[in-house]
Amino acid sequence: MQMAEHNLRVVVSYIFLAFFFLQCKFFVHAILDPVDFLALQSIRKALDDLPGSNFFASWDFTSDPCNFAGVYCEDDKVISLNLGDPRAGSPGLTGRLDPAIGKLSALAEFSIVPGRIIGSLPESLSQLKDMRFLAISRNFLSGGIPATLGQLRNLRTLDLSYNQLTGEIPRSIGTIPGLSNVILCHNRLSGSVPPFLSQSLTRLDLKHNALSGSLAPSSLPPSLQYLSLSWNRLSGPVDRLLNRLDQLNYLDLSMNLFSGCIPSRVFTFPITNLQLQRNLFTGPIEPPNEVTIGTVDLSYNRLSGQISPMFSSVQNLYLNNNRFTGQVPGSFVDRLLAASIQILYLQHNYLTGIEINPSAEIPLSSSLCLQYNCMVPPVQTPCPLKAGKQKTRPTEQCGEWKG
Repeated sequence: MQMAEHNLRVVVSYIFLAFFFLQCKFFVHAILDPVDFLALQSIRKALDDLPGSNFFASWDFTSDPCNFAGVYCEDDKVISLNLGDPRAGSPGLTGRLDPAIGKLSALAEFSIVPGRIIGSLPESLSQLKDMRFLAISRNFLSGGIPATLGQLRNLRTLDLSYNQLTGEIPRSIGTIPGLSNVILCHNRLSGSVPPFLSQSLTRLDLKHNALSGSLAPSSLPPSLQYLSLSWNRLSGPVDRLLNRLDQLNYLDLSMNLFSGCIPSRVFTFPITNLQLQRNLFTGPIEPPNEVTIGTVDLSYNRLSGQISPMFSSVQNLYLNNNRFTGQVPGSFVDRLLAASIQILYLQHNYLTGIEINPSAEIPLSSSLCLQYNCMVPPVQTPCPLKAGKQKTRPTEQCGEWKG
């Protein structure tokens, strides 16, 4: 009997100790580091909900901040801060970014939903040595990108798109070793594109800025899968650079001043959408194999020579406003009439013929434009308004292409 009572007391003691340690563990986890607590208070004071947003309703500092909306903790530190209601159409937040953000020393992820955040990026962001994901897009941030962000050596994603940022892209950003995504599009950035050294960079989106200068052949890594530099003022040849980027599945260099030839190897890449229009590219285009890219836009350049039949497999092909000559290959006509080609724009070149029956019916799903070439279009098809009203080029412009 005494032995049974002793065993019962031991079991009860173990249960009590286990409960005590669980309680202690709970309280340890519930007490946020005071530095992080004060940093969150400063961040909150600098921001407000826009009308219709209720994001900060849960931010009651008499309770545990680790239970606030958008705050995620590990032990006694904030490791992730996602400010604003992420649901589509949410009004977002207004205010400024307080420099106290740099006090959240364990922060690995920081994002803000689209809204009306104004002011500059705090230099103190560079203190967040564990930062892997930094995304503040579609707000009204202004000023420059701090060069000190290059100190975030663990950064994987940097998204500051759709703001009003000015100045150059700091070269230090390009030295971050593990960068995977850099999205700085739709800002007012100027200067040149810095070299990016990360061999794991897969996405680089710098479109709609005011970037200028040329791109060195080794300035971008071959790991890139998505590259958009459109709507800038970039210039110079890109053939040696493009020859290295054989993992690309999206390429948009449109609306720049790039010159020189387009390397034929580009047409063998696993690209689904190729946008090279409105540049100063010159020379013939000779893909080595049948092109399997869905959309190819080479319009508004200075390309010359005959049109390769290898392009007849492209579903949407824009070759207009160039200097192409000769006959349109018969394979284009066959695929057009079979509705395999949806868009074939050849207007404003120096083409001298196309073998198509004038009574042929172009499928309703297909668009063909031939006007303003060195021939009378054998079929009358609707063309885009920008093609103008003239059906053929003046004879004096076509003399050298006759025969």
